[in-house]
Amino acid sequence: MKMNELSDLVQNSLEDMKAVDIVKLDVVGKSSMTDILYIATGNSTRHVKSIAESVVVDAKAAKADVIGTEGKGSAEWVLVDLNSVIVHVMLASTREFYALEKLWAADDATDQSVEEAISDKG
Repeated sequence: MKMNELSDLVQNSLEDMKAVDIVKLDVVGKSSMTDILYIATGNSTRHVKSIAESVVVDAKAAKADVIGTEGKGSAEWVLVDLNSVIVHVMLASTREFYALEKLWAADDATDQSVEEAISDKG
């Protein structure tokens, strides 16, 4: 399955399950693990778990590779690894605490400034 098709499938699955504040991040060149990250919020642990399960079911139905899932036990943060697309479904409080959007949205200029500051100290 092509990455764009998989991305569309994930977006539709999240929307169908009424996930809140869906964010798609292109992390090509920032991560060797994946190309696209989705971050979405569920209203309760049951909702978070259901959203993640729906993504897995939809991906398997489309014959996409489902590498694995993490976090279904507590369901405060469930990660679904689809290789080129990784999906994070979280409770609002967990999402606010970890602020993944800010972590991944650091632009190249900021990254370069950090690297320069480190090398200046060395």
